[in-house]
Amino acid sequence: MEWKNLYRGFAMGVSDVVPGVSGGTIAVLLGFYDQLIAAINNVFSRKWKESILFLIPIVLGMGTAIYSLSHLMKWLLANHSQPTYYFFVGLIIGVLPFLFRESDAKNTFQWYHYALMLLGIILILALPVNPTESPIITDRSMSTYILLFFSGMIASAAMILPGISGSFIMLVIGVYSTIMHAVSELEIPVIIVVGSGIAIGIITMSKIIHYFLKYYRHATFALIIGLVIGSIFVIFPGFASTISSFILCLIVFVLGLFTAYLLGKVEY
Repeated sequence: MEWKNLYRGFAMGVSDVVPGVSGGTIAVLLGFYDQLIAAINNVFSRKWKESILFLIPIVLGMGTAIYSLSHLMKWLLANHSQPTYYFFVGLIIGVLPFLFRESDAKNTFQWYHYALMLLGIILILALPVNPTESPIITDRSMSTYILLFFSGMIASAAMILPGISGSFIMLVIGVYSTIMHAVSELEIPVIIVVGSGIAIGIITMSKIIHYFLKYYRHATFALIIGLVIGSIFVIFPGFASTISSFILCLIVFVLGLFTAYLLGKVEY
């Protein structure tokens, strides 16, 4: 059991709380994305024991981060959303050099790889994101639980795919506030339903991602890089209106870049 996966999972959990930043992106940045996908893909194979031991610390780290930071993230996004998003814009931009290095883009990319990058950008920009946060769903009928289950399944693909976060997908669907509230208040039925959807979705999507990384690695990374670039435009909160706000946003933006650099140095 690799206990360094605790901090890896914690870092992924932090990113998955925030719309716009993918846990998969953090996994690439920390240099264990391929291992993560392979481990998830092998949960129901003869290597199940090895895979589960690899994943347990990651799940523990993610769970700790999501629960402990759900209150803080709600407060930051409600009271200091612009500088918070500037930090994550800096983090995402800081990830790009590692993605280009991981894909060996300088030596392998051809014209169609750049076309796939453009496609990734267009796909992200085409998502119908409503910047107004949706209200918390208080109805706990069967239809609500079905919506939450399938929201978890859909969002899980984004959680392990670099470039777009599960929280971002939940925001698009309109359940982000409801799920963050449930986590912060420990509403067990909602957590179980959403968690089940996420688990099933991750196991299913890992097989698809594993296949494309194995047989179309460079093309897959080209699309991923496009998704990452597109997410920058989506979560960009606009320019600061005052000098003091501009200085604060600039500081946290640089801090995001530096955080990405430090995370990359930890593994590399």
